[in-house]
Amino acid sequence: MSNQKLSGFDVQEAIITVANLMGVAARTAPKSGGKDFVVVKVVYGEEVNRLAEGMIRYGEESGKKNFDRDGNNVKNSPAVVLIGIKDAATVGLNCGACGYNQCTDRISHPGSEFNGPQCAFRVLDMGIAIGSAVKTAGIMNVDNRIMYRVGVVAKKIGLIEADLAVGIPLSVTGKSIYFDR
Repeated sequence: MSNQKLSGFDVQEAIITVANLMGVAARTAPKSGGKDFVVVKVVYGEEVNRLAEGMIRYGEESGKKNFDRDGNNVKNSPAVVLIGIKDAATVGLNCGACGYNQCTDRISHPGSEFNGPQCAFRVLDMGIAIGSAVKTAGIMNVDNRIMYRVGVVAKKIGLIEADLAVGIPLSVTGKSIYFDR
């Protein structure tokens, strides 16, 4: 979407402002033990097109459903907020939620789409950051949707350095493009 003027305001500029505020919300969200492993990046312009095309191509190559559908959503979004975790140390509770009884036994390794296993508390930190970001978009009445597929491809094409990531495309139209697709 180009610098579309709608009712006397610049949609692209407004969405980028909201995307940056979402980044602030994600950054300042509480983190387990006060340790921050959350990474945030806002993409717009040509990076959004590259991401959308990458999603469609990945869906075709992998045979996985709905990467094309979500890629077309991204293509029609002026900006995307990417949120993930990178090199997240365990909290050290030995809770077993990651699949290991001792935190010291957990060894993260590359997976087909994300690296894992991850400490469940660090994934919760990421979830809280995501919730804070979409709350900000909601307060500002910007349509959005949390999408796993966006994070997969953003990681694969190097738009975000993260072990686990999601994307939140943003849109301002008369009806949300992310639902009733």
